[in-house]
Amino acid sequence: MFFSIWVPSDVTGPPAVKRALDQIDAVHEAARLHPGELLLATTAADVRRAAAEHKIAALIGMEGGHMIDDDMRLLRNYAALGVRYMTLTHFKNNNWADSSTDKPAHNGLTAFGKDVVREMNRLGVMVDISHVADKTFSDALAITTAPVIASHSSCRAIANHPRNMTDDMLRAVAKNGGVVMINYHAGFLSEEFRVASEKRSGSIVESMNAMSKRCGGNEACTTMESERIDHEAMAKGELPKVTWDKIVEHIDHAVKVAGADHVGLGSDFDGATMPLGMEDASKLPKITDALLTRGYAEKDVEKILGGNILRVMEQVERAAQSAERTPRTPR
Repeated sequence: MFFSIWVPSDVTGPPAVKRALDQIDAVHEAARLHPGELLLATTAADVRRAAAEHKIAALIGMEGGHMIDDDMRLLRNYAALGVRYMTLTHFKNNNWADSSTDKPAHNGLTAFGKDVVREMNRLGVMVDISHVADKTFSDALAITTAPVIASHSSCRAIANHPRNMTDDMLRAVAKNGGVVMINYHAGFLSEEFRVASEKRSGSIVESMNAMSKRCGGNEACTTMESERIDHEAMAKGELPKVTWDKIVEHIDHAVKVAGADHVGLGSDFDGATMPLGMEDASKLPKITDALLTRGYAEKDVEKILGGNILRVMEQVERAAQSAERTPRTPR
């Protein structure tokens, strides 16, 4: 399980760094204090060992490149602390990469941003292209020498949100050898929900900003209240109902476009409105059953449930062993 290190993208500089380090420390401490249940994992081999020991593999991912504060030294330190993927942007642009939910500022990646991708390759940190603008996506794929991941993105052909992947993007990730991990957020699964929600509350960024103000900046409140209000609106018929089987529809579409070797589960349980029937991880076996019912081979289901991301981790680890040190780009 990846623990997501997340700081809102309007929190930058030293405060963002401190909060990121605090969260990384919390993951380390959880593993230290609960050795019978958790194993801190930094490699695919660690994940396999955790499974063999009937423990939860605690992996660390970083959701937003603004937390490196434009400093390669911080990226290297995060990697040393166990960060194994970094999402290049979050909801807003940073100083070196454009986000899918902000106005273009850099035409994709800056020169420094391209060096960030190269350094991530060298360090064995997976390049995560969820949240990024389409041009940032294409720049990252042109630069990387290792497979990429979309840690939590769904299919734009089904729900036309810029956070989702077009069919061309799905094919590009497959060609790169990477994996697209399907997001369960209702607004990324259902076009009807997305349209109705935006008419009701504005874009996802506007909606989150309004809820943050209502919650006094408390991020846990913002996330939980957003989901509660969305579910209440679905129950009242004010928003279209989105059920868990939409996840399977997105998985099936991605498999048809990219192949079963390049699709995974991205959930986003900690930061999104879950569809009805997929409120928490205890409901995940429904996805396994649904895929098998649709005629998926067991070996392909195993890949989607985790085999593909482990394969990408192993490839990224091997690529790091042969990568050269990245020259620093002056700023």
